[in-house]
Amino acid sequence: MRNDLDKRMLEEEIKSRLKTIYDPELPVNIYDLGLVYEFGVDDDFIASITMTLTAPNCPVAESLPQEVRETIQQIMGIKDVKLEIVFEPPWDMDMMTDEARLELGFL
Repeated sequence: MRNDLDKRMLEEEIKSRLKTIYDPELPVNIYDLGLVYEFGVDDDFIASITMTLTAPNCPVAESLPQEVRETIQQIMGIKDVKLEIVFEPPWDMDMMTDEARLELGFL
């Protein structure tokens, strides 16, 4: 029971930290932009993140995943980070949260 509570707390912290990482071309964090498809923490306290980029040839294709990995590794209690970059389904603007759409003037 305690382990599940710890994992939920870590997942909330992961979400908070993902919201501090911004796409350099847009004034929106990668979580609200919809670039993070899934994330979680397993029983060994390894964080798993599945994310995408706005395009396969994105100028930050190397630096953004590294920033995500480094940011999440800093969370106390996280032992490692498994990061997977996928392009299926491809990212589109429908994946953004309402907050992101408002920030970009689409609402």
